[in-house]
Amino acid sequence: MNRLTIEEFKEEKKTPLVVILDNVRSLHNVGSVFRTADAFLVEAVYLCGITSTPPHAEIHKTALGAENTVAWKHFEDTHNAVEELKSKGYTLIAIEQATGSTILPDLQLDKSKKYAVILGNEVKGVQQSVVDACDFCIEIPQFGTKHSLNVSVTGGIIIWEMFKKLAP
Repeated sequence: MNRLTIEEFKEEKKTPLVVILDNVRSLHNVGSVFRTADAFLVEAVYLCGITSTPPHAEIHKTALGAENTVAWKHFEDTHNAVEELKSKGYTLIAIEQATGSTILPDLQLDKSKKYAVILGNEVKGVQQSVVDACDFCIEIPQFGTKHSLNVSVTGGIIIWEMFKKLAP
């Protein structure tokens, strides 16, 4: 099946993308984001605020070991993660419904740049002050009666779309 070993994964050229989880409560959502990040060669996952960190049995249950392949870092405050990435030249993108947000199908990326996407809390979304610190917002169009998606589903959609546009 051409699966990489852990060592091969760590040496593989990564998609220039970091995923930031801003106060995500669900350990299953965290694990799922790790698993998706592994599938699409994401550089790192930054776990911020109340977001749990590995090692944890409930994260492992959905990550299936991806928490051991994908680089990760914890920040007490999401703003610190944003500032670190901005100082390294990343374009910061909040995944949030906001005035002036870019609708996902309209998203255009520059393969010469690095990006970080921020997924927010299951109830409150991305903190407004974090949204304000970002370069722009992406919104996933939705056509039913609900106006939000589960964090891990959102992460899967966004990571896949970013990978298609930035793949190494």
